[in-house]
Amino acid sequence: MATIDQALELIKRGTDEILLEKDLLKKLETGKRLRIKAGFDPTAPDLHLGHTVLINKLRQFQDLGHEVMFLIGDFTGMIGDPTGKSATRPPLTRDQVIENARSYEQQIFKILDPEKTLVMFNSSWMNAMSPADLIELAAKHTVARMLERDDFNKRYKSGQSISIHEFLYPLIQGYDSVAMKADVELGGTDQKFNLLVGRQLQETYGQSPQIVITMPILEGLDGVQKMSKSLGNYIGIDDPADDMFGKLMSISDELMWRYFELLSFRPLSDIEKFKQDIEQGTNPRDIKFLLCEEIIERFHDADAAIKARENFIARFQKGAMPDEMPELEIKPENGEIAIANLLKEAELVKSTSEAIRMIKQGAVKIDGERVDDAKLMVQDGTHAVFQVGKRRFARISII
Repeated sequence: MATIDQALELIKRGTDEILLEKDLLKKLETGKRLRIKAGFDPTAPDLHLGHTVLINKLRQFQDLGHEVMFLIGDFTGMIGDPTGKSATRPPLTRDQVIENARSYEQQIFKILDPEKTLVMFNSSWMNAMSPADLIELAAKHTVARMLERDDFNKRYKSGQSISIHEFLYPLIQGYDSVAMKADVELGGTDQKFNLLVGRQLQETYGQSPQIVITMPILEGLDGVQKMSKSLGNYIGIDDPADDMFGKLMSISDELMWRYFELLSFRPLSDIEKFKQDIEQGTNPRDIKFLLCEEIIERFHDADAAIKARENFIARFQKGAMPDEMPELEIKPENGEIAIANLLKEAELVKSTSEAIRMIKQGAVKIDGERVDDAKLMVQDGTHAVFQVGKRRFARISII
């Protein structure tokens, strides 16, 4: 069993803020099994490593013996979270919410212990709330307080519309904490306002206010913007092991330490030792291998991690091509197709402009031979492996 100091040290690891730490310490000192809440709107079917920063912290609470409540916001998902938005966010349909929620349940247990996790849906209590109950809830908060929230404040001052239902979102998220009797709620730094609404509502309903723990937003592969599927800088937790390994190896040596802190379960002392090893001459690539293997073992298994490392070394250090890759046929209208259009149609690039840029950078190959001519026309009857960068391959037949 961890001591109070050890438990607090583990909980504080990688966090942005704890409100209030002294209150958390008091709760830990009671020896009570705390109820730890984290809510996710099922806005997309796939989770990526950015989402797991928070889920990893839930796992740490489980390891300390506390009860984790994984809340799927199927009701709030149909409102649309306005956090950080400059315009009203379109709500999800009921069918989208249900489909995405099922996907979440399958994915989270790659990290969380299913025996120690209570999966909840806020429709359970919100569908039972009458219009009178909702009005009573709305009376417990003010418009002035809502407009203290940065995104609402900016939209209001700039004359952009704010729909009434958007004010309901933080209220309902806060009420979830009342319904769940949460002792601690976790969320990203962008959720701080909503989490504090939960504290305030719990006090209003006569409950002990929850501790708020905010977690940092993980940068994506570019090291600048937050990890996001829409930005294409993400690593999905359902990605194939080889893809996951290659993407992780592509991050900068500096960003590697951020990933170690927020994604690794290794003791911080181990990570400090890795930094010392690099200062003494160890290749950063070898340390990054350890991060890759840990992450892949978590979401696949140990054998997959070892195989992915072997494949990476073979492919990128010995020039080998992957054994498996997409195979497709392309039928050009006039018996030939421009290389840029071919790469876009094969989904090896997002646009013809990206294709041209990659060719100029020497990052495009046909059967291992570099393409230098951005105006190259690929002829009917061609059967070859097309490569863009280090990780994108496709076996294409022009017919």
